[in-house]
Amino acid sequence: IEKCLDKKEQVILFQNRRGFAPVTECQACSWVPQCLQCDVSLIYHKHSGKLNCHYCGYSVSPPSKCGACGTTDLRHKNFGTERIEEELQLTFPDARIARMDLDTTRSKNSYAQLISDFESGKIDVLVGTQMVTKGLDFDRVSLVGVLQADQLLSFPDFRSFERGFQLLTQVSGRAGRKDILGKVIIQTRRPEHPVFQFVLESNYGEFFTHQLNERKEFHYPPFYRLIEFQFVDKNLDVVNNGATVFTQQLRERFGDSVLGPEFPPVARIRNNYHKKTLLKTERNSSHREIRKFLHGILENFRSIEAFRRLRVLINVDPY
Repeated sequence: IEKCLDKKEQVILFQNRRGFAPVTECQACSWVPQCLQCDVSLIYHKHSGKLNCHYCGYSVSPPSKCGACGTTDLRHKNFGTERIEEELQLTFPDARIARMDLDTTRSKNSYAQLISDFESGKIDVLVGTQMVTKGLDFDRVSLVGVLQADQLLSFPDFRSFERGFQLLTQVSGRAGRKDILGKVIIQTRRPEHPVFQFVLESNYGEFFTHQLNERKEFHYPPFYRLIEFQFVDKNLDVVNNGATVFTQQLRERFGDSVLGPEFPPVARIRNNYHKKTLLKTERNSSHREIRKFLHGILENFRSIEAFRRLRVLINVDPY
């Protein structure tokens, strides 16, 4: 970054996590403030001085002491775009640094103004989330840095490698767009990961083949279709029992092609519990027959008094 700034060139830093610190933790007992309505930790935003939930919008002032053991040694762990911006300002006090994420682009025209300022050279270093990865074409960007790239590949979704490859390729393309030779630095604890190797080699063809082979072996799209059943209710017992009963009926017909029921990574959102079951069907199977069968078990399921208020959301090829 220092070398780029000395040459009057620009830098883009990508971190797919906004806020100042994703976790606030007690150093004595590891207690972490949680959202009251969702099963997630609260994220500290220094600008507002609040702990926020990015799922439901719940907000609260940071506690002065641990909610479990009462000690006052609470520390902010890890970093988001807001913390990166602050650290950069301390390290490069003469540099003009800006941040592009949901927090800085809420007001009207703020996004367009940031783009205009960066394009005209009023900003030296731009820190941002996915907003900085797509469709931006700047002449003087010579360095792109991707922070904590591993988190792009660790999401429990069979398409996480595909999305990670897309994001890394897109953000890498922001450097060296015109006459300046660009450099891309990816921060990872797993440099041997095949996705990073494909990105380094700009080898879309082999990445495509690699992913197709995996999806064919484990019965995922495009070779199979996915039908996701999501069970939602404020009562955890109703969700558990309903998901079990419904999934058992599916399994009697489809056997091992049924996965679940399982809780997603965030099981409770806005005080509603979520549980999911996944059905894999072959591409050449009769969709009409499957639809007719599902319609029948849905009718039977909804006729059970205990599950009448339970919401069953069905999504075909949900990802």
